[in-house]
Order: sequence, then C-alpha cells, then structure tokens
Amino acid sequence: MLHILYIIESYFAHHIIFSVGLLLLVGFLFGQLSEKIKLPAITGYILAGVLIGDSGLKMIRPENMEMLYVVSEITLSFIAVIIGGEFSFSKLKIYGKKIIIITLAQMFLTFLLVSFGLLLIGLSNYVSFLLGAISAATAPAATVVIVEKLKARGKFVDYLYGIVALDDAGTVILFSVAFAISASIIGGTDLHLSHALLHAFKEIAYSLIIGVIAGLAIHYTTIKKRNLSEIKILSLGFIFLSTSVAISLNLSPLISNMTLGMLLVNLNKKNIRILFALEPLTPPLYAVFFAIAGTELSLNVFTNKSILFAGFIFVIMRALGKYFGIFFSTWAVGLHRNIRNYLGLSMLPQ
Repeated sequence: MLHILYIIESYFAHHIIFSVGLLLLVGFLFGQLSEKIKLPAITGYILAGVLIGDSGLKMIRPENMEMLYVVSEITLSFIAVIIGGEFSFSKLKIYGKKIIIITLAQMFLTFLLVSFGLLLIGLSNYVSFLLGAISAATAPAATVVIVEKLKARGKFVDYLYGIVALDDAGTVILFSVAFAISASIIGGTDLHLSHALLHAFKEIAYSLIIGVIAGLAIHYTTIKKRNLSEIKILSLGFIFLSTSVAISLNLSPLISNMTLGMLLVNLNKKNIRILFALEPLTPPLYAVFFAIAGTELSLNVFTNKSILFAGFIFVIMRALGKYFGIFFSTWAVGLHRNIRNYLGLSMLPQ
C-alpha cells in the first residue's frame, strides 16, 4: 500500500491540480464520515488535510502549498462578502450599539487574559502581548460554514456575524498597538502609540475604500442584468480584484469584502441575487480551504512540552476571555439568556 502511494506521489503530486483534486476527494470522504458520527463536516476536512499533509502521507508537496493559498484567499473573500451581506442598515440601527459594546468587551478581556496567562508561565513581555492581540481575532470561516450548513437565521446569527465582522477591524487596531509596545520593549526605544494607531486606522480606512469601490462597481454593472451567469462573472471579477488589491497593499481583504457585501445589500434589495448566484460555488471551496488548514498542522509540536503547555494556556485563556467577555457584556446590554449563554461558544474558532 505504501509502495503504491509512493508511486502516486512520485508521478502526480508535483501537479497543483492533483493536489486540489486529492484535497477535495479525501476531504469529502472524511466530511461524510464526520457527519455520520454527528461532528461538523469541517472536522473531517481538517483531518483529511492532516492525513495527506506533512504530518501524514506527505501527498502535498511544499512547492504546491503557496499556490493552494490562492484557494484560501478566494474562500475567505466569499465568506467576507456573505458576512457583509447580512448587514442591512435596518439591522445596524437595531443591533449596532450592542454589537460594538459586546465586541470591545470580549476582545479586551481575551487580550488581557491571554497576555497575563502567558506572562505567568514565563514567556517574554513582547511575545505575550503579540499572542494576546492575535488571540482576540475570531476566524469567520468556521462560523459562516456552520451557519450556512444549518441554514440558521435570527437574532443570534445577526449578533454573531456582527461581532465577527467588527472583531476583525478591532484586532487590526489591537495588534498594531501590541506590536508598537513590543517593538519599544525589544529596541529599548520610546513608545510611538500614536503612529501605531494612525497606521491601524489607515489600514482600515483604505480597506473600506477598496470595498466601497468594488461594491459600487458590482452594483452599477449588474443592476440591469437579468442573466445570472453574467452577474456571477462580473461579481467574481470585482471580488477577486478587491481581494488582490487589498493583499498587495498589505491591507485587510476581509474588511474590504465585508464592506463590499454590506454596500451591495444596502444599495438595492435586488442585489441579494448576487449572493444567491455565488452560493453554489462555496461548498467545494470550503472543503479545500479547511483541508489546506489541516495540511499546515504540524503534529511534531505536540512532542515539545513547553510549546504544548503554552498552547494549552493560550487556548484556555482565550476561551475564558471570549466566553465571559460576551457573557457579561450581553447581560449588561440586556440580551436574552439563550444568546448570553451560547454566543461566546460560537466565538471560539480561530
């Protein structure tokens, strides 16, 4: 069996399309198995990636990984547009202030708990602050995929998407501040907090501008179109351009594409058809995206006790920060106990 795998790897694994096909098929198989034992298909996709990646059968060559990142960027751009498409101005008027309060509370509590937790076990100041800032981020991919799979709707999802979206912008600012503090500690220089904040706000502002331009372009080129194929082609073109420009300028493609999605649904209700047109493209992208994530998981780190312990502290402190930050802030703004009890659990993916 291993000999057969070796032959397959030798003759075919150099080709990027082989890698994508393998990730899709093995991901699908493991996704189906996961659902049979009442786990999300995402779990299966990730395990498939672990199996055929560097930690397993090594069927994905390192030189192909960089090209596979393109699939990840495309998937994240779709996810960002979907999240943005949930933010009509009518919803923002109802939920906006509460979402801001909840987001800030969970973000700062997570940052503090992770930073101090890592400091207590002996990590350096600057590493602890940077990891603390990173811990505040919430990965939108797993959240959106599960919500889409369950076809969930309602207040819970509105708050969930709102916090995930705002959390990304907040993390940009928080990381910039943490990076400035860390740089001053390492270099022994004065802390230029104003420069760090200015850089963060510029990144967010430019990302928003890219999203607005792309959103307007899609709106005006598709508004009179009736053919869904034409709408799909034009929308994909501008979404890809928005993503590539943001990445090339070291901006946030997530913020750009969330802005794009939000602008579309608020310019004209008719634009919801754009999201419907893109929806059939997402399942294979999700499967490959999470399988790629699995290939990047190195099981060797679990043999290093110090890294394992630091990782354990990171995960526990982050979970506590997310859960209780949301629990107490949702209680403070008067949300229903079902949202209060479970919203924090939905923010754990990273």
